[in-house]
Amino acid sequence: MRITETERRVLCDAAREAFGADSTVFLFGSRIDDSRRGGDIDLLVETDKTGQTEIFEAQLRFLAKVKLALGEQKIDVLVDYPDRKSRPEILRIAKASGVQL
Repeated sequence: MRITETERRVLCDAAREAFGADSTVFLFGSRIDDSRRGGDIDLLVETDKTGQTEIFEAQLRFLAKVKLALGEQKIDVLVDYPDRKSRPEILRIAKASGVQL
C-alpha cells in the first residue's frame, strides 16, 4: 500500500469528521500495488449518512480537510450510502479490491 501512515491517519480522521464516526474508508486502485509508482489516491467511503445534499456537503468537507493537511494531490472519492438510488459496479469493485484504512 503506497500511502504513508500520516496520509492514512489524515484520510481516516477527515472521513470520521465529515461522514460520521462509523464511516469506513477503503483505498483502491494503483496505490494498493507496491510495485507501481505515482497515481492518484482512489478512495471509497462508506457512510450511514443519507440524502444527496448531505453526502455532497460531507464530501466537500472531507476533500477540503484532506487537501489542507496533505497539500495538492489528485484524490478521487466514491461515497456509498444507504439511500443511494443506484449502485454502480465500481462501488462493488472498489470494496472488493480495496484495502480498508
